[in-house]
Amino acid sequence: MWSKLSLKDLLEKIDLNKVVRYLLLMFLTLMAQNMVLSHIRPFGVSPLVLPAVSAAVGMFEGATWGPLFSLLMGYFADMSFVENRVFFLILLPALSLLSAFISQFFINRRFFAFLGVAFLASLITALLQMLKTLAGDAWSMEMLKVALLQTLFSMPFAALAYPLPARWSRE
Repeated sequence: MWSKLSLKDLLEKIDLNKVVRYLLLMFLTLMAQNMVLSHIRPFGVSPLVLPAVSAAVGMFEGATWGPLFSLLMGYFADMSFVENRVFFLILLPALSLLSAFISQFFINRRFFAFLGVAFLASLITALLQMLKTLAGDAWSMEMLKVALLQTLFSMPFAALAYPLPARWSRE
């Protein structure tokens, strides 16, 4: 019933062109996040594009390759954010798996459905960042306002995360 899968068979199933493309996407996303988006601060809030990219890859590559991509991106994202140790390492694969599940069973993989999933991923990220900073009675409406602003300011950049994974999934 179970056949032996050799290393050769496994390597034949992996599309190296797609792996290289997604590694380039990850590199460019991290560079854009760290070098460009971290300096855009309307109302003192930086947009965050990492959750949207994880959601896009999960939506188009499924529940295996999407979280693997997001795990690797989360590892490098945690290295670039001083305040994080394992936040993105855990969060991004979970968001990718959630978007893969939602797109498999509940929505189509079109642009406006993706924007809804990206909004959800950005909102979850912002709320978890907010909860991470809570210390006792430090909760305020200002923190919730910052979380919502970060989510809203992330959406134009989230729209840019859609085209490449959508095109690559059709090839």
